[in-house]
Amino acid sequence: MKQYLTLLQYILTNGKLKHNRTGIDTISTFGYQTSYDISEYFPLLTTKKVNYKAIIAELLWFIKGDTNIKYLVDNNCNIWNDWPYDTYKKSPNYQGESLQEFAKKIKEDPEFAKKYGNLGPVYGKQWRNFNGYDQLKWVINEIKTNPDSRRLIVSAWNPNDVSKMALPPCHSLFQFYVQDGKLSCQLYQRSADVFLGVPFNIASYSLLTYIIAKYTGLKPGKFIHTFGDLHIYINHIEQVKTQLQRTPKKLPKLIIKRIPERIEDFEIDDFEIVDYDPEPAIKAEVAV
Repeated sequence: MKQYLTLLQYILTNGKLKHNRTGIDTISTFGYQTSYDISEYFPLLTTKKVNYKAIIAELLWFIKGDTNIKYLVDNNCNIWNDWPYDTYKKSPNYQGESLQEFAKKIKEDPEFAKKYGNLGPVYGKQWRNFNGYDQLKWVINEIKTNPDSRRLIVSAWNPNDVSKMALPPCHSLFQFYVQDGKLSCQLYQRSADVFLGVPFNIASYSLLTYIIAKYTGLKPGKFIHTFGDLHIYINHIEQVKTQLQRTPKKLPKLIIKRIPERIEDFEIDDFEIVDYDPEPAIKAEVAV
């Protein structure tokens, strides 16, 4: 994954200080592209340990069309907790609970989860019900029946719904491409937290490509990642420098152990990452 380290260094070298809605400034630049040959390996970062089970859980949550964090919390994936927690803290029912206590309530109290765990019409809603249209189902069928189409696109950016979302889609549109029996995917990401978010995004959309390839009788090809505003938060710079001192290791393989009849019936244990030997994790705070 030298491409990822090159991306980090590019931002440090070329980025400029920029303000944003979170109140934590970034080193930011605009426009970049990376490419990964996922037919040969699974692009899971090795220069720091990445929680791949959380990546799998999040992607399956998208695929199911879910927008409530309860499924994620039940599966020990806490990457979305900060946004509904921030909303809860502004409610009259907030009693000083910590983020961890909030997540415990989501897990244990279905009514609390229903009231405070929803993120609005985020990714899953748009993928599976974009103004009543199931984009994911359509694109799978289109790949099967019209693989040379230039319209194999799924969009999470729905202007009518953006104001209702806890966080508007950062990875906003993806397109598939079929050639020589292989399925490739290109993601356009309007906003990219390169230290915390991008390693998840790379693995998530590569996993999605593997899954869609299985349902369409194809092999995985490439994952191409195109960025708009790509940035490093200033409170992540020391962590980035630590990571840049590390040497990438051999990348792992992905095994899909079961293909359910319906794509939304996948379970986390249907996937296995083989020969993953990363460097230790590097912690950093998410900007909300």
